[in-house]
Amino acid sequence: MKFSKTLMTGLILMAGVNAFAQKKVEKFEKLEIDMFPKAKEGSKQVYIQLPVAKNENDLKVEVFVGIEKMLDCNKYFLMGEMKNQDLQGWGYNYYEVQSKGETGGTLMACPGQKLTKKFVTLKPEIMRYNSKLPLVFYVPKDMEVRYRVLRPDAAMKTAVQK
Repeated sequence: MKFSKTLMTGLILMAGVNAFAQKKVEKFEKLEIDMFPKAKEGSKQVYIQLPVAKNENDLKVEVFVGIEKMLDCNKYFLMGEMKNQDLQGWGYNYYEVQSKGETGGTLMACPGQKLTKKFVTLKPEIMRYNSKLPLVFYVPKDMEVRYRVLRPDAAMKTAVQK
């Protein structure tokens, strides 16, 4: 009797954990990226596949292209640019990053401070959220693309009139 209660409790717990795990699974559209050009020498092709979301028109994607470097206490940025390119005949676009990995930054004194690893980026780009299309990037081989999804506040706010 005690064994069957323990077995039943274990099965109920496993079912609950399984149901919770299934809710965490994100749904993705099947994406094709074969129509995009191959990466040029010295660069690589990377892409972002966004999961299907409710109210995708309310969401945005903030994209950071950068490189990790050992730096001091100054604020740094990566020099270069990200160009939006049209994929001829498809109506899609992709992004080409042109940068030599050089950085610019403030010139504060940092006496006695050790260098720390920081992710230095180009100016972040905000893009439309669309789970049906990949965000395709061509970046120099030593750089990476990171992103985050921006979500709106629940309520709209009103500006103050002077």
